[in-house]
Amino acid sequence: MNARLADQAERNARAPGVAEGLQPYIEAVDGISRLNLLVDGMHCGGCVNRIETALAKEIGVVEARANLTTRRLSLAWRDDENDAGHLMAAAERLGFHVVPFDPEKLLGGDKEAEKELLRSLAVAGFAAANVMLLSVAVWAGHFQDMGPATRGLMHWVSTLIALPAIAYAGIPFFRSALNALRGGGLNMDVPISLAVILSAGMSLFETYRGGEHAYFDSAVTLLFFLLIGRYLDRRARGRARSAVENLTALAARAVTVIEENGATRSVSIDAIKPGTVVLVAPGDRIPVDGEVVEGATDLDTSLITGESAPESVSAGDRVFAGMVNLTGSLRVAVKAVGEGTLLAEIARLMEAAESRKSRRVSLADRIVRIYAPAVHLAALLTFVAWMLFTDISWQVALTYAIAVLIVTCPCALALAVPVVQVVASGSLMRKGVLLKSGLALEQLAEVDTFVFDKTGTLTLGRPELVVDGSWNKDDLRQAAILASASRHPLARALAAMSPGSRTASGVEEVPGSGLRLDTSIGERRLGSRAWCVVEDEDASIDPELWFARAGHDPVRFRFRDQLRDDTAETLQSLQKRGYAVELLSGDRPDAVAYVAKALGIEVWQAAQTPTDKTAYLEGLREAGRKTCMVGDGLNDAPALAAASVSMSPATAADVSQITADIIFQGDRLSGVALAADTARRAHRLVRQNFALAFGYNLLTVPLAMAGLVTPLIAAIAMSASSIAVVLNALRLGWRR
Repeated sequence: MNARLADQAERNARAPGVAEGLQPYIEAVDGISRLNLLVDGMHCGGCVNRIETALAKEIGVVEARANLTTRRLSLAWRDDENDAGHLMAAAERLGFHVVPFDPEKLLGGDKEAEKELLRSLAVAGFAAANVMLLSVAVWAGHFQDMGPATRGLMHWVSTLIALPAIAYAGIPFFRSALNALRGGGLNMDVPISLAVILSAGMSLFETYRGGEHAYFDSAVTLLFFLLIGRYLDRRARGRARSAVENLTALAARAVTVIEENGATRSVSIDAIKPGTVVLVAPGDRIPVDGEVVEGATDLDTSLITGESAPESVSAGDRVFAGMVNLTGSLRVAVKAVGEGTLLAEIARLMEAAESRKSRRVSLADRIVRIYAPAVHLAALLTFVAWMLFTDISWQVALTYAIAVLIVTCPCALALAVPVVQVVASGSLMRKGVLLKSGLALEQLAEVDTFVFDKTGTLTLGRPELVVDGSWNKDDLRQAAILASASRHPLARALAAMSPGSRTASGVEEVPGSGLRLDTSIGERRLGSRAWCVVEDEDASIDPELWFARAGHDPVRFRFRDQLRDDTAETLQSLQKRGYAVELLSGDRPDAVAYVAKALGIEVWQAAQTPTDKTAYLEGLREAGRKTCMVGDGLNDAPALAAASVSMSPATAADVSQITADIIFQGDRLSGVALAADTARRAHRLVRQNFALAFGYNLLTVPLAMAGLVTPLIAAIAMSASSIAVVLNALRLGWRR
């Protein structure tokens, strides 16, 4: 053990300063240290896999989890076997720059990276447009006896435009390629960088010696198109990153504490300890996990259950941070605060699920692992073979090698996936479905199971009064006089059915029970069954309000969260396509069973907490199932992150919309089936595009290696393959 620690110390010494100032960021408990790092240069699922695999092999490491979205690397190790400096140095050796995690640095770094990509994109676009105009003139001159002096002048003008543009706009690719090479690996940026640099260098040489051909247009145009994709990917990740940030923003920053003498004072949430009694006024969000010691109220518990129907609580009941107090004041004894609350646990579940998602490697990235080394090997073999077995000059041999690089330049390969994704996202957007990431389309094509939340997803998420004959218009009008004085969701739904009813003065709201009004002809009550003294024990699975008044029998108003108009049709459509459909809800078992039976869903789970939902999705994943979670509530956010791909309606909570990969608009569920169909068709087109790209390479690479393809012809062939890929992708938008 001492020898290993000595070896680590020696390696740390070779990376001076890497461990300096880390102690404030390290948490050590029972011999296990934890550190969160911010990773610069992590671009894809392959990067995540490289980091996690390499660090997991280090001595004493018990956890190495990277999150592509937040670029956070969570490390845990045994103190007596390793140290932070050595692990950071190991990450640096892979070609990634790491520093202690700081959300402000992350936000600032992302903004700067976006600005850099945008500037590079502008420079590449300007250069590509101007160099292409000059190249067209040169190409036309080959058939119209253009003189060498005129051609040379145009080549020199192209040189002055292209070289500075390539040097600046290529920095994101050159940096990424260099980091990959330093870490002993390859990525798509390596062949791109080589093709761009060698093409520019050979073009400069040809221009200097008065040659007929220069290939600056190929280099700058390739950079321009690839920068578009890189910038859009960065923007999409920035939007997704704010999911956990929005969730943690729900936590309170100040709390009203009740002291022993009965006085109240406002203190920071960080100063609260278990056992403290806090005051929660009507309309406030509960700041801690605890137990009610005094008071009664109705709570909006959608954070935990996802259900719109409020829950009545009184002394002795448990409450959780994030719930909203609707009617009465509460005194709550603190059980947990900050990182110990259920709200914080939901945030941790989300981040852990997003980290697992980050490990996914796109189809294009998987192909690059084989494609990139094959391209380099083909170009190298071309140069070596012509030099060893012929008597041509090194300049000609290098020209042939560059022609191979240009022919195999992954322009068609790079376009194979993005162009399909652009066409698919445009087609879906026109039909009210927003696709937030290209990888989501790829994952959706592989899904075999759809898991739906109930309230707000299969249903509209708002209670509506049921017209069942148990009440008449006069009952409704009289009850609405009381209901209009309350913020309770059921009371508001009842009042909305009688918009012309006046609001009476003197209405008293009794938290957890209902409303009361004294009139000249007796007391009137609107509220729970017990509050209205109803002896009928016939229970209903639907939420209800009772209205009692002197001289009349009590009247029941039932409410139901109505199914979306096309819910049954959409689920049947998915089942006919071979998908398994399941229901996962936080609502009561009887209510969930009723909806499942009505929709023909055989597999359902009720009374599910956010932790339960996430565990259920993880169980399906371990069983080999590819899942799409469709949910809308804040309590669904961890499950949305845990699924292979996720969808939310546009009416969903902000955190759920941010977490979800796909958003559908309107009151209809058909967007789910539409997205699934589009994903499958897009997947077929992507495979066809890869077949076109590789078929083109199989045809042109041998010709280029044989010296039968000049760089000019190679550039034209490369452009033709790219056009073929684009035209094939456009077929996705032709179908109506």
